Amino acid sequence: MVLWSLIANSGTLARMPVPTERPLSPHLTVYKWAYTMTLSILHRVSGIALFTGLIGLVFWLVAVAAGPAAYAGASALTGSAPARILIALALLALCYHFCNGLRHLAWDIGWGFERAQARRSAVIVVVVTLLAAAACVYALLRSTAGSA
Repeated sequence: MVLWSLIANSGTLARMPVPTERPLSPHLTVYKWAYTMTLSILHRVSGIALFTGLIGLVFWLVAVAAGPAAYAGASALTGSAPARILIALALLALCYHFCNGLRHLAWDIGWGFERAQARRSAVIVVVVTLLAAAACVYALLRSTAGSA
């Protein structure tokens, strides 16, 4: 705080020249579309989907804690076809976000930056995501079919 007040009171920040025309940051229209852009955008979208799915999970947990009547209502809602589709999409988002997160961790330690390696890891992420999501959805549907 003392350092900041010294810097702020020195007037250094107020006297800095501000350029009238700032350079624009590169955006989607500047670059040629690439698979890495698609996977990056999907990673962000899957994060948003996971947050939305978390809201649904909290709703279900609150219903479980609220008692048998609330749980029965939540079970009827989550057992509907639209809810099952949303749960399947949330599982797909979870699998993708996890797999692509591992890919990013590999990049953080310096692995997989070469073009061929990046393409190979992209294909691996997509294939593993689809297989894992299919296994999760199958397990979920199998467990709910047995309890009905």
